[in-house]
Amino acid sequence: MTLITPAPIRRTVQARFADGRAFDGPAGVPLEEFVKAADIKVDGCIVAALVNGRLRELSRPLNEDASIVPITTADSDGVRIYRRSLSFLMIAAAAELFPGRRITIHHSMPFGGYYCERDDRQCLSDDELNRLRQRMQELVTADLPITHVRVSLDEALQLFHQWGDQEKADLFAKRRKDYLTLYELNGVRDYFHGFMVPSTGYLDLFDLRHYNQGFILQFPRRRDPSILQSFEDEPRLARVFQDYEKWLSVIGVPSVASLNNAIRDGRIREVILVAEALHRQQLTSIAGEIAQRQPETKIVLISGPTSAGKTTFSKRLAIQLLAHGIHPVTISMDNYFVNRADTPRDEKGDYDFEALEAVDIALFQEHLQQLLAGNTIMQPVYNFHTGTRHFGSELALAHDQVLIIEGIHGLNPRLVTKIPPQSFYRIFISALTQLNLDKHNRVPTTDTRMLRRIVRDAAHRGYSAADTIGRWPSVRVGEKRHIFPNQHNADVFFNSALVYELAVLKTLAYPLLLQVEPDTPERVEANRLRAFLQWFDPLPGDCLAYIPSDSILREFVGGSVLDDYKPWQG
Repeated sequence: MTLITPAPIRRTVQARFADGRAFDGPAGVPLEEFVKAADIKVDGCIVAALVNGRLRELSRPLNEDASIVPITTADSDGVRIYRRSLSFLMIAAAAELFPGRRITIHHSMPFGGYYCERDDRQCLSDDELNRLRQRMQELVTADLPITHVRVSLDEALQLFHQWGDQEKADLFAKRRKDYLTLYELNGVRDYFHGFMVPSTGYLDLFDLRHYNQGFILQFPRRRDPSILQSFEDEPRLARVFQDYEKWLSVIGVPSVASLNNAIRDGRIREVILVAEALHRQQLTSIAGEIAQRQPETKIVLISGPTSAGKTTFSKRLAIQLLAHGIHPVTISMDNYFVNRADTPRDEKGDYDFEALEAVDIALFQEHLQQLLAGNTIMQPVYNFHTGTRHFGSELALAHDQVLIIEGIHGLNPRLVTKIPPQSFYRIFISALTQLNLDKHNRVPTTDTRMLRRIVRDAAHRGYSAADTIGRWPSVRVGEKRHIFPNQHNADVFFNSALVYELAVLKTLAYPLLLQVEPDTPERVEANRLRAFLQWFDPLPGDCLAYIPSDSILREFVGGSVLDDYKPWQG
């Protein structure tokens, strides 16, 4: 007996949610309507959805049955959508209030915000900033639609030139397709790399505040999507971004379009050499400052997030110190792990090796005190297979030696509570790029580090891009918990970003991203990274030789002369 029977043609589609509920509606109704009907309680707000495993805007019509997974501002994709949409809201309000003036989004702030400036570098007055905030709030209350507009490429380029957005005009000038899809809000059109919320009513959580020569557009963080974090000034971090922007001007590569032009014009060798020289300049300055603090400073502590280039940095710093007549000695903080049985556990009951309590702080501090007093210690050696520690060779510090210690807790003050402050020097290292696609589309520093790690994991650790992407959220949790809260304790920030590196990483990362299986959560992230990389021209293969063998980038792409280098411990 057949189970197949005739049925009327169905003019509805069904949206199925993970809780087992399903909703029918007419084909072509926006996804937003199905999400509202489901009325799912979430942290923050729903700003997009996975439709059969693919990220989609809420304004997209649903034309076939689908499984729906809401994306909220507590998700990485969701918070990016919120920030991008909020940026457009600010730009649209500013275009109305200050005709003829453009706002540039420069870089992010650690507490959740973008640092912005007017194109003429003139500060907004208190009245102007208040008017901008008020107009943004009015647009939110009006709940105006954010729509797509497809225009010819010539029309788009004319619009960009009219705005004075030369970076965007240059970026699209060599586009193969003869059209471009822009977003429109209240009569203002602009291009944004990525999705938007469907209307301004979603953007009710923000603030504006004066900062330096511009202002901060503040938005919620992923970890607390329903509130704005307290303002935390980190002037040194802001100075790093400002210095990097100046370096880009020196190199003549203020944007991705100008980087592409340097590759096409055969000027990339000069760009690479100058970028590397600026790294060398930073390293020389840091080593010089440590030398000036001799003989008091005997401990150099280095910390930073994953794929910042800490390993290569530590080795290059050791060489610079040798040039000052200072002999570096390295010890690994990993050897100070407590025995496995004493390791703390996380909320899931798993061993938390990233917690500070996983380190035998008492022994670590005792050894530092002994070394500073001129005594000899027996160095611990941790066996990761057995989870136990034994003691190995002796170590003492000579008058011309300093300790270099690298680890995620290097800037945590609890690590050195019993050590005289003048005895140590702390360094925070991260890849803090100021190279943006244009005035309104940033190159996130996190994306640069993730691409570095994808390339390195595939080449040296046997991990696929999907493996690395899948681990990335837990890596970020550890960074936010143990590394970034202590960055303000650093004596100096080292920016490991290289203006040309994404042109190199594209060639290596793109094929790896293509291998991520379709319809998986990792594929969503891989697609986003591939779409982002499309704006970068690849570095020609014969130009790879221009990258110095001691470059931080070599730590990820291979060919480093420092791979086997260890400071002499004699």
